[in-house]
Amino acid sequence: MSGHGASRRYVITLLTGCVLFAYVFVSFFRNQEVGTRRPDHAFLQAQGPAVAKQLTGHTIMPTLGNETAKAELGRATWKYFHTVMARFPDHPTADESAALQSYIHLFQRLYPCGECAEHFRLILNKFPPQTSSRSAAAAWACHVHNEVNKSLKKEIFDCSNIGDFYDCGCAEDKDTEGRKQAVIDSERGGREVGA
Repeated sequence: MSGHGASRRYVITLLTGCVLFAYVFVSFFRNQEVGTRRPDHAFLQAQGPAVAKQLTGHTIMPTLGNETAKAELGRATWKYFHTVMARFPDHPTADESAALQSYIHLFQRLYPCGECAEHFRLILNKFPPQTSSRSAAAAWACHVHNEVNKSLKKEIFDCSNIGDFYDCGCAEDKDTEGRKQAVIDSERGGREVGA
């Protein structure tokens, strides 16, 4: 039983580390203007060659040989991944869309299961991340999850129920919406003043 708890702590520690790394990396590029509806290749080109290489470089982690750990990691990761998409803003700023795009690419490169990460890279190449809204991100995540399920010969999830299955717990308060509107207004004002 203590081995099971240790492996859970290991998985949680790895996921937390990946999230922190992605947050730090994305924060360096948060002031760049990137359209929210551009195809993935245009997004990557807009980042410049050095950043595009960081986002799309080789899979970093080695093979994960422990099937139990791989299964636990997969379940925990999908829960986390779908929750991120469910909590993403309905009307994201360009910065927020760029942050999610960057996160998805880094998520793939740093996923602790190397063969899983490589498979997900192929899926990302075929189905680029959609970050124009919460519903676009959630539907995209469900679709790519089903692509993984197909390859693993698992049941396909009905994406029309994704909001019910992964409840984001979104309790938007007025203060949060007010802060977000202030950021949007500030971004618009900065462009108008500089014009």
